[in-house]
Amino acid sequence: MQKDIEYCSPEEIKAFQEKKLTEALAYLQEYSPYYKRMFKSYNIDIKKTRHLEDLVKIPFTEKKDLQLFNDEFLCCPKEKIIDYITTSGTLGDPVTFGCTEKDLQRLAYNEKKSFACAGLHPGNIVQLMTTLDKRFMAGLAYFLGIRELGASVIRVGNGIPELQWDTIMRIKPDTIMCVPSFILKLIQYAEEHGIDYKNSSVRRIIGIGEGLREQDFGLNLLGRRIKEKWDVQLFATYSSTEMGATFSECEYGCGGHIHPELIIVEIIGDDNMPVADGEAGEIVVTTLGVEGMPLLRFRTGDIASKRVEQCKCGRNSYRLTPLLGRKNNMIKFKGTTLYPPAINDVLDNTDYVENYVIVVSTNDAGTDDVLVKIALNHEPDFDVVKELKDSFRSRIRVAPQIEILSVDEIRQIVFPPKSRKPIKFIDLRSNK
Repeated sequence: MQKDIEYCSPEEIKAFQEKKLTEALAYLQEYSPYYKRMFKSYNIDIKKTRHLEDLVKIPFTEKKDLQLFNDEFLCCPKEKIIDYITTSGTLGDPVTFGCTEKDLQRLAYNEKKSFACAGLHPGNIVQLMTTLDKRFMAGLAYFLGIRELGASVIRVGNGIPELQWDTIMRIKPDTIMCVPSFILKLIQYAEEHGIDYKNSSVRRIIGIGEGLREQDFGLNLLGRRIKEKWDVQLFATYSSTEMGATFSECEYGCGGHIHPELIIVEIIGDDNMPVADGEAGEIVVTTLGVEGMPLLRFRTGDIASKRVEQCKCGRNSYRLTPLLGRKNNMIKFKGTTLYPPAINDVLDNTDYVENYVIVVSTNDAGTDDVLVKIALNHEPDFDVVKELKDSFRSRIRVAPQIEILSVDEIRQIVFPPKSRKPIKFIDLRSNK
């Protein structure tokens, strides 16, 4: 049986990825109208790009390129496309991706490895609390991966705590997969309806879309609050449609493991050059083994750092730290640099806040202003604005403006028509 590349030495992993890179570049040169044109425009000889360090000679691919030249990224006849997917549109207009049969098999393999990394095996039962429709890649990928692994899947979809608990009681899954902040709503529902959730069948929660840990890998406020209420194993993941790959934590919770056969990751600084291992920068990815729409040096806009020391689990594949935020969403407020997740962390862990949206704008002085609009689930007998501002100062050193609206008003902002994900951050800055 062939040894998993993640357990090979760092030198073997690098050599393996460089071989895969050579194959990926040759494929792009032959089949990608976009990259063929780009190689010619920049006089790039792909035969001279043999090492990972040589990638810096190649221009980045950006979201706007995918939006402007979407069809030119397709490397196969449209008849080979089995499934059409779109991105969530977080950074603008959604981008369409076409997946071939080979791409769907690659997705299944990716998620199989990620679930195995999180301790799943044949015999586990996973309750999937994410949608498989609305052109969403993630739900489809999770479903395919659980099947490939040989575990059982329950496709419940997102939301509706009553249905989730009914399913848990009926089928008794040991694992649930959902957005972490939804766990608090599940717990609240269980407490209000006399459900003994602490003694339920659930032993593991795999979080998607939101962070659970700080940069030192300790649980963040959201993670701690879940853990204090419900003593289950918590696993965080990081993925995106463009990458067609998932970084999942292992049992030691020390960053998301890369699958070297599926993706190459660079971390770049403000000068667009790679930073030292352990330093934070923008995640840039090159996909490996994608047939339909492979990407070369795609800028994700996400900020994290790379950890290269061997993990306690024995894997030598490098890991990514929890995301600091999105590069375009960085806020400079009252002399402090911060990202929206730091604000989310405070609000997600305030029990009287039902929902919220963060609005960033430019003030008359040309600097950033931050307004947090919140809805309350009950009326506390104290000054909510003062208490929240004190919480912000103790956590992130600065306090944004706070405006209280009704639950319905916030819901209309956070859940606009056609959006697959809640909109919790609105950027109105004039320099964007």
